[in-house]
Amino acid sequence: MARYTESVCRLCRRENLKMYLKGDRCYTDKCAIERRPYPPGQHGQGRIKFSEYGVQLREKQKVKRRYGLLESGFRHAFAGAAAAKGRTGENLLRGLELRLDNAVFRLGFADSRNEARQLVQHGHFRVNGRKVTIPSYQLRTGDVVDVRDRSKKVARIAEAIEAVDRRGVPAWLELDKAAFKGTVRTAPSREDITMPIQEQLIVELYSK
Repeated sequence: MARYTESVCRLCRRENLKMYLKGDRCYTDKCAIERRPYPPGQHGQGRIKFSEYGVQLREKQKVKRRYGLLESGFRHAFAGAAAAKGRTGENLLRGLELRLDNAVFRLGFADSRNEARQLVQHGHFRVNGRKVTIPSYQLRTGDVVDVRDRSKKVARIAEAIEAVDRRGVPAWLELDKAAFKGTVRTAPSREDITMPIQEQLIVELYSK
């Protein structure tokens, strides 16, 4: 399976936005975007003027990289959002938030979405009592995500859940920290997604 293997800190610098892709490091003074708040490369500190297409592309890349998707996966998510009722942009963001790997990260079971994806693939989580190993699995209102009994002793999960208070849990999720369990209270609304995203630019890009 294709995956991004280069430095994720370069992605934050490229988008000029802290996307918390590195876990604990993003909360320290070692964070790359705090030390070098300009795009990577020899021309990174120069003045950059984007065309209309460039602005739309950067917005798409920002969202795609935040959720750790490659182009094919992102296009598939957009196609599903366009086919659903309602606003395509909001459907897209809602679908990305309801991915199992994102929910695992948002509940505090992992320090980053990349780590959450790996933990899901290794079979550490259940949805409604059934083991699920598909990171893109779409959750629904009322679904319960919990850590499998034998996985509660995994060091990375235990360490992440202890630090969950620093990041917080969004209102559309409910965490039972002692039971290593989380519940989808409701579908996330647009207001629950606090990252500065102009989803209409992504819709315009794919509508060309």
